[in-house]
This record gives sequence, C-alpha cells and structure tokens, in this order.
Amino acid sequence: MLDVLKGCMSRTLTFLFALFLCAPGVFASAATAASGSSPLPAVSKATAGMKHMPGLISLDWDAHNGKVYLEIPMDGNAAHTRSPEYIYTHSTPWSVGTSHLGGYGLDRGQISSGAIVRFERTGPKVLLVQPNLDFRSSSSSAAEQAAVKESFPVSVLAGFKVAAENADGTVLVDATSYFLSDVHHITEALAQGHQGIYHVDLNRSTILPGQTKAFPDNSVVEAELTFVEGASELGPTGKIVSEVTPNPRAVTIRERQMFVKLPAPGYVPRRFSPNAGYFDFSYRDYDAPLGERMAQQFIPRHRLIKKDPHCVTDCQAVTPLHYYVDRGAPEPIRQALVEGASWWDQAFQAAGWAPGTFKVSVLPKGADPMDVRYNIIQWVNRYTRGWSYGASVVDPRTGEIIKGNVTLGGGRGRQDYLIAEALLAPYKNGKPPADEAHDAALQMVLARLRQLAAHETGHTLGLAHNFAASSYPHAPEQTVSVMDYPAPYVTVGADGIPDVQHAYPVGIGIWDKVAIDYGYREFDKDGQRYEDTAALGKILHDAQSRGLIFITDADARPEGSAHPDAHLWDNGTDAATELDRVLTVREAAMKQFGVDAIREGTPLARLEDLLVPLYLFHRYQTVAAAKEIGGLDYRYNVRGDGQMLPKMVAPAEQEHALKSVLKTLSPAMLTLPEPLLQVLPPRPPGLPRTVEDFPSRTGVTFDPLGAADSAADLTLALLFNPERDNRLVQYHAEDAAEPSLQSVIEATLDSTAIPAGTTGLEVEVKHAVDHQIVEALLRLAANPGDSAETAAIARYELTKLEKHLTTQPGSDIEDQALDAMEAEEIHAFFKYPAKYVPAPAVQAPPGMPIGD
Repeated sequence: MLDVLKGCMSRTLTFLFALFLCAPGVFASAATAASGSSPLPAVSKATAGMKHMPGLISLDWDAHNGKVYLEIPMDGNAAHTRSPEYIYTHSTPWSVGTSHLGGYGLDRGQISSGAIVRFERTGPKVLLVQPNLDFRSSSSSAAEQAAVKESFPVSVLAGFKVAAENADGTVLVDATSYFLSDVHHITEALAQGHQGIYHVDLNRSTILPGQTKAFPDNSVVEAELTFVEGASELGPTGKIVSEVTPNPRAVTIRERQMFVKLPAPGYVPRRFSPNAGYFDFSYRDYDAPLGERMAQQFIPRHRLIKKDPHCVTDCQAVTPLHYYVDRGAPEPIRQALVEGASWWDQAFQAAGWAPGTFKVSVLPKGADPMDVRYNIIQWVNRYTRGWSYGASVVDPRTGEIIKGNVTLGGGRGRQDYLIAEALLAPYKNGKPPADEAHDAALQMVLARLRQLAAHETGHTLGLAHNFAASSYPHAPEQTVSVMDYPAPYVTVGADGIPDVQHAYPVGIGIWDKVAIDYGYREFDKDGQRYEDTAALGKILHDAQSRGLIFITDADARPEGSAHPDAHLWDNGTDAATELDRVLTVREAAMKQFGVDAIREGTPLARLEDLLVPLYLFHRYQTVAAAKEIGGLDYRYNVRGDGQMLPKMVAPAEQEHALKSVLKTLSPAMLTLPEPLLQVLPPRPPGLPRTVEDFPSRTGVTFDPLGAADSAADLTLALLFNPERDNRLVQYHAEDAAEPSLQSVIEATLDSTAIPAGTTGLEVEVKHAVDHQIVEALLRLAANPGDSAETAAIARYELTKLEKHLTTQPGSDIEDQALDAMEAEEIHAFFKYPAKYVPAPAVQAPPGMPIGD
C-alpha cells in the first residue's frame, strides 16, 4: 500500500510541476516574488509626471520627491550591460572664495580635469566605473591586453539600483544621492586646511532643477550642498571659513557634475619633448618593446584641423579656437583681458594659421561659463589675493583639450595698484587722478592684466612656464614669453622719479610663437594628417640656435635651485646687473615715499601696507642673482640635439652676483628714513595689522627693526641654503677658481660694516642684521641637508666667529652685549648640539600671490 501511495504522489507532483511551467508568466512572477521585488516597468511609465530632459544621458526630475533620475543607454556592448564611455567632470559654480584651501583655492568656476567613465549593469544594479587608463597595452593580442588591464584596479565611483528598463537596454536609476555627494572634495580641503571636519547635511542640500540640463553632447546636474561641522555642530571652526561664511557652521556652496560625449575620432596626438614648453600627458605601455621606455608622453592641446589639408600658410581652421571672457569682470579690466588673451592669435598665425584662428569675445548674455562648449576666462573674487591659474578639461585617452578654463583672481589688480602707488607716490595734492588716461597706476595694472590673461590662457593651450625667457637678450618693450612671471620694468626718469610707463611689454612673445609652432602646426601627407618628427625637431633646433631655451618650474621655484637664468618675477639678461639697477629704482622710490602715496582722507597707518612691497621691491631679483652663486648652466639635453652640456657659472659672474646680493644686507639700505617713521602711527580701529604687514615686536607701533630683520632673512635664506652651499663646496673642489663656501660666509659677515661714527637707527639695524647672520649660520651648521664638508665649514666659521666675539668685543656697551649674547649662543650650540633648536627665521610678508 505504501508503494502505491508513493507512486500516486510522484505522478501528482510531476503533473503539478508541468502545469506550473506551462502557466504564462508564472516562472517569472515566482522568481520576482522570491527576490522580493515587482517586475520592472518601462522607463516612460516610471517617469510619468516627471520633467523629462532628453539629451546625451536623458534626465528626469521628480519635483514631488526632489529626485533626479538618469536614463542610461546600455548600448556600449551587444549584451546591453554597458553604456558608452563619457568624459566626466565636476566643478564648483558657487564656492568658498578663498585662496588658502585646496591647493590653488576653492574658487567659483573651479573644474576637474576630466575622467573617462562608463555605466555597467549587473542584474538589478548599475555601477559607475572609471577605467584605469594609466596602464595600457599597445599589443593586438587580447590576452596581453587583459594581462595589463587585470593587473591594476579600476574605480567604482557609485552604485545605483535599476528602477525601470526598456527593451533596448536603457535603464532608469535614481542618482539623487550621488549628485548630493561631495565629489569636488570640499570636505577634504577644509580638513587639510585645519578648518574643521565637515560633512554634507542632506537635510540642507538639494538638487537644483533650474541648473540641471541635458543636451545632445552633455548632461549636467547641479546641487546645492551644505557642509556642517561635526555631529553636534558645536566644534571649533577655522579662521578662514569664519572669514568668508555668514555662519561658519553651515557652509553652503554648489557642485556640478557633467557627462560629456567623447570627441569624434580624428585627433592626432603629438609627442612630448622636454624642450618644447608643454605639460606632458602620459601613460605606461606595458607592451612597449624591451629597451624602449614604457612611459608614452604626449602634449595636451586643442584640436585644430585645416579646411584645406594641403594649405601651408594662412590656413583656415574647420573650427577656430574661441575663448570667452567672463561678463563678471568689471571694465576697463574686461577689455584688457580680451586684448591680452587675443595676443595668442599672433602665435597661431606664425604657426601657419589664418588671422582669427584664435578668437576672444565677451561671454554672451545668459551663457553659462561652465558649459563645456565654452573656453572661458573667469573672473573670481576672494577674501584675499591669490594665484590665478589655467586649467583644462582633457580627454584622458588622448590628451585632447576639450575646454580651457582660466581663473583670474580679482585681488591681483588691487595688489598691483598698491605697488604702483608705493612706487609713484602719485597724490601730491591728495586727489585721485582726473581720469583713467592720467592714472599711471591704473594703466600699469591694465598692462599687467593683459599679460596675465595671456599667461593663464597659455596654460589652457597646454603650455608650461618658461622661467628662462626673461634672460634672453631683448628690449624692455619686447615680450620674450608671456609664460614667464614678469616683474614690472620700472625706470627712473631724469627728475629722479620712478616711471612705470613701460612696466609690461605688449604682445605675444618670441618663445610663445616657437611653442605654438611645435604644438599646433599641422602636417598633412596625401591629405592625411600625421606627425612630422623631423619638422618638429627643426622647430626646436632653430629656436635653440637663436639662444631661446626652456626651463620650467622644478628648476626655478626652489630656493636652492641652480639654474642661473630660470627665475620668477625677474628681468634682465644678467641677474646681478639687474639687481643693481633695481636697487637704484628702490632708492629713488624710497626717497619720495610718504603721505603722497595715499589719498586725502586715508588713515596714515595705511602707509605701512604700501611700504611692504616697496621696501622689499628687490626681493625676487635678489633670488635671481643669488642663483648664480653655486650655479650650474644647463639645458634639458637629449642625445644628438646639439645643445650645450652643463657648466658651472663663471667665477667672475658669481663674484659679481655675491657683491650685488650682499648690498641687500647693507644697514644703510635697510634703515628707514626718520621722516617716514614720524608719520607712521599705530593702526586705528577698523584697520588691523594683517599677514601682509611687517612683523612687530613693539606692540601697536611700527617696528623698523622687524622690517629689517625680515628683509635680511630673505637674503640669508638664499645664501645659506644647504643645496647651494653643498654645490659651492663641490664646485670649488672641482675648480679652485670657483668661489668657496668659506669666502661666501666671510663676505657675508663683512657686509654689514658701517662708517665709523655712524649713529642712530642705522647702528641698531646693523646689530639686527648681524644677529640674523649668526642665526642663519647656526641653522646652516645644524641642517640635516648639509653634506659633511658643508657642515664642517659652517661649524669652523662659527668657531672663528665665537673667538672673534670674545677676544675683540665691540667698542660700546650695546656692541659688547650683543657680541656676548651671540658668543654664548654659539658656545651652547657646540656644547649641546643635540639639544640645539634653531631660532625660527623671521618671516617676511608674502610677496607672491597668497595661497600656497
């Protein structure tokens, strides 16, 4: 009986299972029920009632729930599990307004360089994936390509749940949470800037539907994000955030995310050369032949295509380069920016293109500066002055520049105007100039901003700094390169008054034409575009034969750098000779500096602010001259290029440079005139002393010795830089005619001598500078970056100095007291070297744009 029952049950279950399989939709429904979800609706049904924005990635705005949806086309592969690739970038249309955070700052209009992304679907989930393009394979073998690709990680930026789907594979996802996240890393910048630990408060953040748009070539979502500090919002906030935010516990800005259609095929990458003046765009090719470099280097550049492939000169471009100046820049600055950026057309003409290939206009009314279609020159305002910069959105596959994005800080012009006021003391009757044409300070500022617009635009063309340009022989009114950092070329007229009429030259530079010729001249053979390596090499060889060289940041910015021609904010083919000239200009300006530097009704304490750039007018030319000491003249040599090999700077040039640099330690030069000190009152309410002013150890009053200390320390930090002094030791060992470290130290100690019988403040300045020299030598002797020989020489000179101070004390009580103190300090250093803590250097007010 049991066997009969088992047989019946088995036949019954088989029948029921067959019936289950045959029932329409039963299997799918059961699977869906088992997963706990309902069948997915069509995209149109799921988005009914929403605002639909068709485009590259169509967007749907659910106003009722405050959500934004993406309609992602999954037609990137046959299985409909992958979308096409896009260039993804993020920006800050509304930001923090400071140059102290996040590298260059957190500015309006700041934009990321761009990344390649795609969407990948796995079942109910869609991932936003950034592939790894830093490591590639040039092999045609799929296995070899996979071996490279699978050796390095990708980055999954976000994950989404599929909310609806179409038969063609298009999926709908709710991307609200991702668009309300901090993709621009504001929280990281605030934390690194010691402003507090912030996070996005979703209750005070929202998608902005009016700024969320979709077009055929790009789709954009913008959000207003509020950053709050800590869970309780009661923790301390940083000074910078407090300065720029109504309530520093709620920092509200806007972030924008954009997906951009990939450029059409046809772009021809151009190989990087270290002598061409460009940034490099690079990746590693793991299937490069053995013996060849894995690093594949190209230059970032815009796409320019000739209408007529056979054209050689005055060639019309299919799509000219068009830049737009922000309407937010005030006049007459706006027009100056248009004029300066427009200079680049001269360089493109020299590279074979027709006039108008590079155009600059004011941004049309209503146009969005963040739109990827516009190369933009933006005007931003900050709480303090800071760096301007040129950024670009770049195709990470090829290095093609998609969008140039220049950021110009509005504080730069105000600082330049202040410098001009200090130099000119133009308010003899206390009144401002009658009009713009007669405002010499304004004209100098506009000349500087023209050059600045050209400079930062150059970066968005792919160009790097050329800090050797100013050393090329040229007339003051001639531009060698707008990619250098120019110092104002100020002269002294026959009346003894400084003249800024020709402070900055006009037009694109000689070097700039060479660089554009290399990067943007197009070559065609039988109607096909290609890279003519021989022609490109000839462009650089011809420039080098004319004496034009390219030396960039890493060889110019460090205080201990060695190149005698690569400097920031300098002029002149001979740095030491130019320093002598600059000191003459400074002397002339200091003679007339006083109340005529400010307008009627201005607090006299404001003179202290103007005094800083004038008193330190020589600071950057001093850096240039100091680099000749222990200097090495060199090029970015490539085998077979015929350029000169490295050579030490000639001894005579180094001796001249040392003499010029030591003039900046002269007590007579550093002593402020008594009539000026008599009109410098303490700061009044509403005008506090800032980081832009000299340090004071005298409380509310102006401290002339603090000014002298800070100026002296600028020079001493250059002379006793360990890298420079290590070279002095080495080069003197190689060639006894080269100056020795001992000779530099001893000349420095002798540089503060003053005539017998000198009295007054100059004597106190001498004491202050002498003390700074001792402190600088102690720092050098204790520096871990010293070579053994450098440390030994510094300590030997300190031993000699201690003996001199104890056996030959000064003639008056102040001299004797200072000598005793310095001798005691040296003695303590030798007795307890492990416990020695160098006295901190006296910090001069910042000269270069604040923000680093």
